[in-house]
Amino acid sequence: MLNVPTLWTVFIVNFLALGLIWAYVTRSYPKFAAARFWMASAFVGAAGAMVALIGLLAMSPMPLLIGGAGIIAASCFAAMGIQRFYGRPVSWRFMLATGVLSLCGAAFFKFGFDHMPLRMLCYTLGQCLPLLRSLGLLLSPPEGRVSPGARLSGIVITAMVATFCTRVLGNLLGHDFSAVAGGQNHAVMVLGLLFLSMTLNFGFLLMAMDRLRGEVADLALLDDLTGVANRRHLLQRLSEECARSARSGEPFSLLVIDLDGFKTINDTHGHAAGDACLKHFTLMAQTRLRPGDMLARTGGDEFCVVLPSSSLREAAAIARRVLEVCRRDAAGCTGSDIPIAISIGVAQWDRGIGEFPDRLMANADHALYAAKKDGKNDFAVYDPAPPLAPEPIRLAEGKRTFA
Repeated sequence: MLNVPTLWTVFIVNFLALGLIWAYVTRSYPKFAAARFWMASAFVGAAGAMVALIGLLAMSPMPLLIGGAGIIAASCFAAMGIQRFYGRPVSWRFMLATGVLSLCGAAFFKFGFDHMPLRMLCYTLGQCLPLLRSLGLLLSPPEGRVSPGARLSGIVITAMVATFCTRVLGNLLGHDFSAVAGGQNHAVMVLGLLFLSMTLNFGFLLMAMDRLRGEVADLALLDDLTGVANRRHLLQRLSEECARSARSGEPFSLLVIDLDGFKTINDTHGHAAGDACLKHFTLMAQTRLRPGDMLARTGGDEFCVVLPSSSLREAAAIARRVLEVCRRDAAGCTGSDIPIAISIGVAQWDRGIGEFPDRLMANADHALYAAKKDGKNDFAVYDPAPPLAPEPIRLAEGKRTFA
């Protein structure tokens, strides 16, 4: 035989343990806002269950009503944690309205018109509506990929709602599933909800682990200073583009960019000023790139831009736009402003490069060397055709090619 007070005690202890786990997660990862709501859900649920247990032992209706309020609040906090996890605004008004209306209904069907099935229906609505409102985020997240933890949480919430609905249906059919009855029906219900609540929090933990692992993976591919892709990410992207072009024959292009006189900036104005120049250039360059283009910092004052599905002429046009925005910005510098000048090398993938991105980077480096040799603050394109003269040849539009 299942002992109802013992099950409620186990329920309280387990929720306190979950609250401590979420408190540790909150302290370790202060920016992970969802953990604070899930911590509140665990502690408030434990407090509500504790008050309900006191009412159950004392056979008093008020502690049971207050305990029910705590359990409804725990469901609301759990749902708000899901909303915060996916970056959605937390619906305090909806949660508050749901809780207040549910409790008012439960109080009316206890003190105004004593009707246990309708009272349990009010409790059920207060617990289910917040969870159902967040169920769509778990099963259809904004980013489109359902993580294993989110899938588990969605399944558990569905099972919990089904359990609550079964309780309401049983009460309406004449079976007493209330805490006051204290029978085996209620004991089985408490045991099932205890298992589901623990599993739901395990699903939340899996969601947190998946999110933190993704953030760590992103950090490994980003430059710490500028926030753009780093060299590792660039090589990964170039390998993918080379493989794709080798299969389809569709070319893509690469820009290699170097800040002119960057060492002088560091020596004259200090490394902090040099870092500010790098970040400022990053912002300017991104305003002239298209969606899908990837800007990467490969080290020091060197940058690369991957231009998918772009011919050499299209890449030269983008290089010209980046160069012009830097020239206009430098022309507008006054006082202590530091003008930024850049040189750009442009190269296009061809069959001879195949699936070897280092060859494409070498071609773009050759073009960059030509641009610097010809006076800097300019761009040059790499032409694999045999040269007619040993020196770079000026094209009709006023730019240079280098073989």
